[in-house]
Amino acid sequence: MPDTELLETSALELSALLHARKVSCLEVMRACLARVDAFNPFFNAIVSLRPHDTLLAEASAHDTLLAQGRSLGWLHGIPQAIKDLAPVRGLRSTKGSPLLATHIPTDDALVVRRMREAGAILIGKTNTPEFGLGSHTFNPVFGPTRNPWDPLRSAGGSSGGAAVALALRMLAVADGSDMGGSLRNPAAWNHVFGLRPSQGRVPKLPASDLFFGQLGTEGPMGRHVADLARLLATQAGHHPKAPLSLAEDVRDLALPLPSGPQACEAMRGKRIGWLADLDGHLATEKGILGACERALRCFHDMGATVESARIAFDPEALWQAWLCLRQSTVAMEILPYAQNPAQRQLLKPEACWEVDEALKRSAIDVMQASAVRSAFFYAWLAAFDCWDFLALPSTQVFPFDLAETWPRRIGARSMDTYHRWMEVSIYATLSGSPAISLPAGFGAAPKTEAPIDLPIGVQLIAAPRCDRALLEAAQSYAHAHAAWIHRKPPVLHGKDR
Repeated sequence: MPDTELLETSALELSALLHARKVSCLEVMRACLARVDAFNPFFNAIVSLRPHDTLLAEASAHDTLLAQGRSLGWLHGIPQAIKDLAPVRGLRSTKGSPLLATHIPTDDALVVRRMREAGAILIGKTNTPEFGLGSHTFNPVFGPTRNPWDPLRSAGGSSGGAAVALALRMLAVADGSDMGGSLRNPAAWNHVFGLRPSQGRVPKLPASDLFFGQLGTEGPMGRHVADLARLLATQAGHHPKAPLSLAEDVRDLALPLPSGPQACEAMRGKRIGWLADLDGHLATEKGILGACERALRCFHDMGATVESARIAFDPEALWQAWLCLRQSTVAMEILPYAQNPAQRQLLKPEACWEVDEALKRSAIDVMQASAVRSAFFYAWLAAFDCWDFLALPSTQVFPFDLAETWPRRIGARSMDTYHRWMEVSIYATLSGSPAISLPAGFGAAPKTEAPIDLPIGVQLIAAPRCDRALLEAAQSYAHAHAAWIHRKPPVLHGKDR
């Protein structure tokens, strides 16, 4: 099979080919490394790449196991690169910070161990912003990750390296993590799928806090919905050291999703509430809402209803609660560095801001913010009495200039924090709901001298713990948009970088 065809294959199809021994793990690894060598020096998606000879030897060893009739799992022999926020034993894991530039963990994160035990060959890490802060992937250790649709623009973040590796076919499927849209934003800007699972679905270990910090979660990203479902089934599952992890059976996540006409039939009679810009509350660049609305029309054709929706809650009150809870959560990791004058100088301003603001908060402030979140949760659940799914844009802006640290304005409105332009992400996060960013087509950013096709996405959100139903709806969407859903970046069509 030609390398280009092999790299276009979905992770599940690749797994089937490997287990049928129609292709070898060595062939797959060679194709992967050739693609990395060709594009990664410029786009900078994968960092801390392991030596080629070591990876080829591991691939050969995986072939030997298959020849003996032994498979480690569905990821057997499939190259993977782990987001550089998760520790990987024996591999430099920096979190994008010069403070950790030489850090080499001795143990895997739980999600990494589960992927490794399923047979994945870990080739390196994927680039991320410093400590994962901000939806723009750049850091002083490795530099910026470029968007393959326009290399002069941001790839999003914080799972930006993973999204670009997928878009450029360096990886078939990838892991990531999400607090403020870090799986959803880069998926939208790279024309792939990014799934934030229900809170607790994927336990995060190691963790210094097991009870309070329930905002972030790890999850899957890919070019095919079925790949997301299968990787989620690998990542998910209760662990006794994660007391708030969900104890539900995850085997249904690994079951085949409906395909063809059955995928469309699954949406008949479903109701989708379109939240748009929350009655003007969300500053949104021109063209975003229209593109999302056009993308959602496919559900009408499948017999579903898409109608305007509202949440009976004050969005500004929720944003203020979010600030308090996020600052308290984020500051705990960064506080020791921020309190050391020499180390503080090596932190980016946004990291220092999170700590400084958190130190102004009292315990009562945090509990009051949690009470606001709880009240919002009740209002959010009530919306699912009317709708099966809710929809929002995945981002409020198109991919912006690579040299910017974050958008200071959207139209006439000033952004008062470095992440206000991703406010659209907090609704799934604070409710613990599963949310998937679906490719929503392409548009041209305002003030662009020459029109450039830039990817955007739309979030589909289900009620908490309804991950399987969300995946089925996403599969229906992908089938309806099959004509363009796997469109490749210009650079893969032979155009100049």
